[in-house]
Amino acid sequence: MSAESGIKTFRDSDGLWEEYKIEDVATPMAWQRQPGVVLDFYNKRRAQIAQAQPNAAHKLVAELEKQFKVTVITQNIDDLHERAGSKMWFTCTAKYLKHVHLMTLHFYIL
Repeated sequence: MSAESGIKTFRDSDGLWEEYKIEDVATPMAWQRQPGVVLDFYNKRRAQIAQAQPNAAHKLVAELEKQFKVTVITQNIDDLHERAGSKMWFTCTAKYLKHVHLMTLHFYIL
């Protein structure tokens, strides 16, 4: 859903895993080998998310919440549902928008 807001996905044909090897930016070993590369990868993602705006679909879900019981469960790592006004949303992934240390925790949850 967030791709329509300009957030690059991981798995699309032009996605992030086409540009980066997962083992170079998303493993504990990558963090140990090249923390600067890992931080740069996630800092770019955070900057992209900060610039993105909720699209019509995010806003529609938030509007539906006003009339119906709606719970959004997403694997998206952004906060666009929240910024669109959704109150009941949960992500299946660890957030890395605010704390780098959570990113490290995410490695061990997987």
